[in-house]
Amino acid sequence: MEEVKLFILGLIQGLAEFFPISSSGHVTIYDELFSISENEQESRMLLIIVHAATALSTMVFYRSKIQEIIKGLLLSRSKQSALFVLKLIVSTFPIILVYCVLYGPVKEILNNTILACFMFVLTGFILILSSLKTKTNNDINFFHAFLMGVAQAIAVLPGMSRSGSTISMALFCNIDKKKATDFSFLMALAPIIGAAIVTFLELLSGENTDSINYTGYIVAFFAAFFAGLFACKYMIKIVQNNNLKYFGYYCILIGVGFLVYFLS
Repeated sequence: MEEVKLFILGLIQGLAEFFPISSSGHVTIYDELFSISENEQESRMLLIIVHAATALSTMVFYRSKIQEIIKGLLLSRSKQSALFVLKLIVSTFPIILVYCVLYGPVKEILNNTILACFMFVLTGFILILSSLKTKTNNDINFFHAFLMGVAQAIAVLPGMSRSGSTISMALFCNIDKKKATDFSFLMALAPIIGAAIVTFLELLSGENTDSINYTGYIVAFFAAFFAGLFACKYMIKIVQNNNLKYFGYYCILIGVGFLVYFLS
């Protein structure tokens, strides 16, 4: 049964990481309902593992784009590739600041289901508002990259969708929808991989690693990976077709519904 629960959790993470419905919020509520993790260490480790899986699915989906950037940097010395990488670096500044300065307070609220419900509702309204932007044809500049980074940093709160926040921020800046979606997914790689490395190191230095369900975590990883590939492909079409508002309605419904459930 534990492996089944972790398989479902992996599917939730993979779909919700790319669809703008907050993977962290869904995982937090799912964990609360079905008691997936026995302690805080296991909860954090599980979150990092499924996030790492979706990071890998991003790398696989965008492998041609990543190869193009690497070749542009190393072989042709492409200015365009260099500028794109610099924009990705700029987008990571806000979340690095959050982890370095506010890691303690943020860590304490990552599993707060009530906060997740409120953030679901906020995410819903943001998605609905961003869907009103129809004229989106600008390129991403460094200021846009920083603003998307700020949105990504805020989205560490459970229930706040990372993809929804960053893509919505780009749309508010009139960024081309395809470019906004591509940049949103690629800018997540560095923070996710960095957090995964830190958490793995913390786990290796811990004393209670024998009780961890490694088989279940592997199941969750692959479920998140393949679900992420599916969601990544269709999310681009969803943004281009201006259908974010439907996810907004879903987030508001989920937020209000579970808020009533947990407070009753």
